Amino acid sequence: MSTLTILFACMFYAATAIMVLGLGYKIYDYARTPAPLKIPTTPAPTTTTGVAFRLFREVVFFESLFKATKWTWIFGYVFHGALALVLLRHVRYFQEPIWTIVALVQPFGLYAAFGMVIGLGGLWARRFLVDRVRYISTLSDHLMLALLLAIGLSGMGMKFVAHTDIVSVKNFMQGLMTFNIQPMPEDPILLVHLTLVACLMTIFPISKLLHIPGLFFSPSRNQADNPREHRYVSAWAAKLEQK
Repeated sequence: MSTLTILFACMFYAATAIMVLGLGYKIYDYARTPAPLKIPTTPAPTTTTGVAFRLFREVVFFESLFKATKWTWIFGYVFHGALALVLLRHVRYFQEPIWTIVALVQPFGLYAAFGMVIGLGGLWARRFLVDRVRYISTLSDHLMLALLLAIGLSGMGMKFVAHTDIVSVKNFMQGLMTFNIQPMPEDPILLVHLTLVACLMTIFPISKLLHIPGLFFSPSRNQADNPREHRYVSAWAAKLEQK
């Protein structure tokens, strides 16, 4: 077994541990953070069912983004939709046998990579071309978009420029899952792609990508508009009322 194989195996074990533990801690921290004020963005639902339906619309249709800016919604929706197909296509590297839905999505996931890159390009261009967005954009915003774009382009490079041995890649990935490390191909584009993916996994818990779980803990989205029916009383105020 080559030193490179051992190095990448250790890198992915470390990146997976950091992402899982970091994401778990962030979700725990979100869940325990008090939200004493009723601050749902109006018009807001008044029932729990309505809140659940609102969150569904946010997750599936990006409702608030659609209302705010159509161009950002278009590029954002193209990117996220294409990313979902690409990720589902990559599930085949961790399965044997492959699920039917994963097999069916293979051709769509292949060309969804173009949509992913186009969506990222539009979102990145917006940070240069729109004055108010450029003003609030930081270096980390640009670096995150550059990292995602580099992952997409390097992945496309392995398919359309320099083919890699996907059977060996699958054996390597499945070996990681069973702690039975298998040799991995030493193709340069593959090594770049996997390194970038590991970097993304590592910084995920401390990046703005936390809007994925954070949406479900946002008081402006997960609260019902019922301040009169369910008035919040702080602990100190409750003690005064008891007296």
